[in-house]
Amino acid sequence: MTEKIMDIRPLTLEGRIVRLLPLADAHVTELSQVGLRPEIWQHMLYGDIDSEEKMLGFIRDLLQRQARGTDLPFTVVLRATGKAIGCTRYMYINIPDRGVEIGGTWYGPEHQRTGVNTECKYLLLRHAFERWGCIRVQLKTDLNNVRSQHAIERLGAVKEGVLRNHMIRPDGTPRDTVMYSIIDREWPLVKARLEGLMGGRSGEVWT
Repeated sequence: MTEKIMDIRPLTLEGRIVRLLPLADAHVTELSQVGLRPEIWQHMLYGDIDSEEKMLGFIRDLLQRQARGTDLPFTVVLRATGKAIGCTRYMYINIPDRGVEIGGTWYGPEHQRTGVNTECKYLLLRHAFERWGCIRVQLKTDLNNVRSQHAIERLGAVKEGVLRNHMIRPDGTPRDTVMYSIIDREWPLVKARLEGLMGGRSGEVWT
């Protein structure tokens, strides 16, 4: 059996609802139109992004991480409108151990609690397990972010535990982090679960 290679160059992942495009400076205006909302950043580690200038700084920070090979960020585009509605990314890319984290995800409020997140996670998980040959994908969230915990658990991820005082929030307070994972032998069941949640819809284009 030929081992899959984790080719972490920028790519496009395409579903039925969303298209995940490589993040770029050109997306700053559209992302600012949906993303300058304090509730989006409440549990994130980037501070309050409340201006187009800060959004550009956020994008450029992620692109620097991409250049270092640790992250692969995407702009989430709603196919029905062609407009950017949020961001997500692969992070902590670990090629030797064939692992990756999916995180840094946010959407404009009107696209939360819709089919957007389920399809985004499906596309990212499918690519990680089936294209890259990952054996582990992890997700994490702030212990205070109950909504995010429910969303991750809805995907079928396994809760591994809580890392106490794991990070420092932008306001200087210590953050406890809830860790989840999906491993390769669990992916077939998780995949079937997600496709069921999407009403049997599936689809992905690698470019």
